[in-house]
Amino acid sequence: MSVILETPRLQLRELTFVDRQALCGILQDETTMTAYEGAFDDHAVDEWLARMLDRYRTDGIGLWAAIDRASGDLVGQCGLTRQTTPEGTVVEVGYIFNRAVWGRGLATEAARASVAHGFAHLEVDAVHAHVRDTNIASMNVAIRLGMTVRGRFEKHYRGVTMPHLDFAVDREAWSAPAPS
Repeated sequence: MSVILETPRLQLRELTFVDRQALCGILQDETTMTAYEGAFDDHAVDEWLARMLDRYRTDGIGLWAAIDRASGDLVGQCGLTRQTTPEGTVVEVGYIFNRAVWGRGLATEAARASVAHGFAHLEVDAVHAHVRDTNIASMNVAIRLGMTVRGRFEKHYRGVTMPHLDFAVDREAWSAPAPS
């Protein structure tokens, strides 16, 4: 399990099947998963993990395990994925953390490192964050990254139409904003 990125408090690495139980602690929490219309069942967790492992193989990127450097615990996921939008395929930074660590700035810290990694290692002009329009905490992470709203679109997920905002930051504007 090699480390892809390090931040002052986190290590980001590819997920493995060993991470399933910790992943369940995040994806099966009703409050954490509000933006996804509720907690995942065991099958949905397995599909999520399989999708991330497939993304590593096919895209070379995906949501990575966010490991607390002090405890060694998996506390969340953050990374880059390729997403299809009405305007085409974009690279998106995504983040989801265990509710027990909310409010500590870990999502912003991990997302900042992921965006910097995207600009340093991928040939992209912008990195996006697709945020459900009711998810204020995730919007605030995107804003702290220097992202601005570029548009609105709808995702259809789990039988629900979900309005989303397309936040993005261009390569030219990226300066790895200081922690807030």
